[in-house]
Amino acid sequence: MTIAQHLATIDRLCAADFPTVHGGSVAGSYGAPGGPGFHVVELERSGGFTGEPHGEREAAEQYEAQREALAQRLADRWGDPHWIGLDGLFLRAQQGDERIPEPWASLGSHMRNAQVWRADATGRWVALGISRLGEGQEFRLLAVITETDPP
Repeated sequence: MTIAQHLATIDRLCAADFPTVHGGSVAGSYGAPGGPGFHVVELERSGGFTGEPHGEREAAEQYEAQREALAQRLADRWGDPHWIGLDGLFLRAQQGDERIPEPWASLGSHMRNAQVWRADATGRWVALGISRLGEGQEFRLLAVITETDPP
């Protein structure tokens, strides 16, 4: 897909009603595509890897470049993003000492960080990040649209 198509998807989800239950359907979704107060959409996905470290490095670089290109277009709209670390959120939620709201708690299990903006027209949060479930697994460029403030 192109950056223009990614922007159109983000715009559509910024205006769309949120699902009323977890797992609400969004075309191109990844994992739990949405739930009360959020949408998660997979914009791009790499192929799997079979012990090819060179291929993994290239894919990581490619997905970083794609995220940065899209982030620049979002920054042109809404200003510089806020970077938030997500990798510790899943652990904090599992320890039970604090309640991390969705979608942030789930994202922490497969996304290290995200660039986040507040969409001017809707007041929703838009997050952009690279998801990876583990070594050897696919890279996914995800967009998250939510009404829930980042932790």
